[in-house]
Amino acid sequence: MSVLFGFGFGYSAVETARRGGFSDVVGTVRGAEKAAALEAEGVSARLFGPAGADPRITADLARATHLLLSIPPREGADPALDAYGEAIAAAPRLESIVYLSTIGVYGDARGGWVDEETPTAPKHGRAEDRLAAEEAWCALGARAGKRVCVLRLGGIYGPGRNPVTQLRAGTARRIVKPGQVFNRIHVADIAQAVLAAFVRGRSGRVYNVVDDLPTPPQDVVLHAAEIAGIEPPPEVPFEEAELSPMGRSFWSTSKRVSNRRLREELGVELLYPTYREGIAALPESP
Repeated sequence: MSVLFGFGFGYSAVETARRGGFSDVVGTVRGAEKAAALEAEGVSARLFGPAGADPRITADLARATHLLLSIPPREGADPALDAYGEAIAAAPRLESIVYLSTIGVYGDARGGWVDEETPTAPKHGRAEDRLAAEEAWCALGARAGKRVCVLRLGGIYGPGRNPVTQLRAGTARRIVKPGQVFNRIHVADIAQAVLAAFVRGRSGRVYNVVDDLPTPPQDVVLHAAEIAGIEPPPEVPFEEAELSPMGRSFWSTSKRVSNRRLREELGVELLYPTYREGIAALPESP
């Protein structure tokens, strides 16, 4: 009997549960509305957040065979590790732990290629906190004899969260910054990567989870508009784009991230090797 427990059971975790064939799935959310949505997916929901935690979580962890960690650090600390690190270390049936991180930990490569051997150089506090969380979870695994893998994700898209949805909502923008490229990954391929890491991942190992084609963002929006038969928004020079401080920090790094280790070591064959296949398969696309 395989039991998946997930801290921060959101978009990627739900897709993993759908594809994983687990006997039972339990996940945490922060509010009642999200809990109801999770229950509708067949996932047993537990509340966990600043307001408190469901007392059943400790027993759930004792039953879990696989643990998926999706909660971002808060105020420099990992909430799940702080609250349940000891329970996780002692969990008797736990076979594998996967921590979902971000390629943001590499910082800026000025459009050059990076891989898992590239030294990390986070440019902002959020990425620094992610890197610290990666290291803390790997340290727990080494201390407790649990297999821990880190998946560094590119920009996530899929049904309901994609350029076509944004175009239909009138919120898509074609911001142009010369030399800028972003890395993407379809949510179904994230699920594939998580499930492969549970089975074949090496303890303490990092895997980049991105598609094969880092691309300028305006090209992706234009392609989505063509596929959906929607007039694309006009190009906006980066200097004229009104971005939030978080948005500007996102645009402050440009790199091409290699997925070679994902393919060769975990054996993941991407369902959507580029944004073109991913957008064409979206239910929002005609």
